[in-house]
Amino acid sequence: AEILSAIEYVDYIILFDEPTPYRLIKSLKPHCLVKGADWEKEEIVGKEFVRKVYRVKILKNFSTTLLIKKILEKYKND
Repeated sequence: AEILSAIEYVDYIILFDEPTPYRLIKSLKPHCLVKGADWEKEEIVGKEFVRKVYRVKILKNFSTTLLIKKILEKYKND
């Protein structure tokens, strides 16, 4: 969240603890949703409440999970 908040084009970051962001999206009605292209458009939760859904290409060997793993490996002995 801290890193995302540094991006000039990001207006808000909201953390939620529900299984899906459906209620949040319904309440906020953002202009767009951005999901990985591994999600089929029909499967994207809350799509009916936004103007545009963007599906972005997934880059091989780039993921949050891999990034966290690399960070933990680098600093595990510190």
